[in-house]
Amino acid sequence: MTKHNKVKDDPAENGHRPLSSEEIGLPAPVTAETVAEGKAQAEAQAERLKGHEVQTLARVESAPRLITIDDLRKDSIVKAFIRRANEQLKLIGYTEHGERHASLVANIAHNILVRLGRPARQADLAAMAGYLHDIGNVVHRENHAQTSALIAFDVLQRLGLDPYETALVMGAIGNHEEERGDPVSEIAAAIIIADKADVHISRVQNPDPTAYDIHDRVNAAATKSFVHVSEDAKRIVIDLTINTQSATIMEYFEIFLSRMVIARKAAQFLNTSFELVINGTRLY
Repeated sequence: MTKHNKVKDDPAENGHRPLSSEEIGLPAPVTAETVAEGKAQAEAQAERLKGHEVQTLARVESAPRLITIDDLRKDSIVKAFIRRANEQLKLIGYTEHGERHASLVANIAHNILVRLGRPARQADLAAMAGYLHDIGNVVHRENHAQTSALIAFDVLQRLGLDPYETALVMGAIGNHEEERGDPVSEIAAAIIIADKADVHISRVQNPDPTAYDIHDRVNAAATKSFVHVSEDAKRIVIDLTINTQSATIMEYFEIFLSRMVIARKAAQFLNTSFELVINGTRLY
């Protein structure tokens, strides 16, 4: 009978050593130190990109003539597209997305960056992005953020806007919706907050209160909507007054919770905290 040698179970006794994660193509084990290092690297990269944005805008400001929101307000195509977009949305039951909303978002976004001490040109571009952010509704409501960005490209290049500034405006417009958007720049962050803050009775276009849907009810109940930037530039606050006899706070959150989530994300991108105050009470 043949005698079999006993197989050694210990790899070290067999003359082998365990392979490392790196040697077999797996990522290194995650530790608290690697998580902290990765977070620090990501934050540093984000700050470098913000700095690049500011430096590039400073170079552009030396151009003989800068395109501003006034050029957009006077442009016949922009005016026609925004007006027709709102007419179409009104026909299918949406709240106002016309010149009132466009101007308000432009003004709020501009003011946010000014109060945070950002460069004047950056605030100007935020105003332009805010004015054009919903123009794509003239094509269709679905994917209107991306359509708006593409329409903005044609308009801005026709007017002669610097290519880098055009890219910043397009990115901000294309990322303003909560379903698939992100604050990819400080301009984008300002647009997101300004857009989500606009809940007000003046947005209701349905003439029949008995036919109001939840969006009509909540907007009809909102008698005040204001965005504050604290004096120390560390907090951004959306301050609302809502008539709870017309719509409940829960109804507000039913349609606005996801919008507040992306608004908070945008505020964090701007290195500030975010607060939502309704009827004098902080709720978020």
